[in-house]
Amino acid sequence: MAIEHAILVSLLEKPGSGYELARRFERSIGYFWTASHQQIYRVLKRMEGDGWVDVRDVPQQGRPDKKEYTVADLGQAVLSSWIHEPIEPESIRHDLAVKIRGAAFDDPAALIHEVERHRRAHTERLAHYLAGEQRDFPARDEDAPDASGPPDAGRELQHVVLRGGIAYERMTLAWLDDVLATLHRLAAAR
Repeated sequence: MAIEHAILVSLLEKPGSGYELARRFERSIGYFWTASHQQIYRVLKRMEGDGWVDVRDVPQQGRPDKKEYTVADLGQAVLSSWIHEPIEPESIRHDLAVKIRGAAFDDPAALIHEVERHRRAHTERLAHYLAGEQRDFPARDEDAPDASGPPDAGRELQHVVLRGGIAYERMTLAWLDDVLATLHRLAAAR
């Protein structure tokens, strides 16, 4: 995937300025695809030149006008083409896993603090995901009639991606707990 595809998806979900896009990358999309503010602005400019996005100046009171980006027909076609292309399953590049294997040739206990640091980071990310799910996708009473009409594909697909992130963080935490138990066991045996 290229950053252009992530930007197109974000703009289709909600048009916005470069600043607003950067904030979305920090809050949600960034957990699956990262990009700096500068990178987003640079790519938006190129996408505008290529006709993938349209831009309009939006007057603001007390602040400079902002540029609001929307997806142009050509951008929609590019995204559609990309969605229909097959992609290869991703291979995991995991530095911590290599360090853990390498610890067999050093002191396994030396990694305990590093693994604990990773565990804290994943615990925080899981809490962030769960809070976002509770905020954006409150539990519905399954027995209550659905007055909202037909399913909202955008919301449902956003939620399924978020659930994947939650499942990934839970799996990672379980694995890190296993790693820590193994490191502590090996340290006690020394």
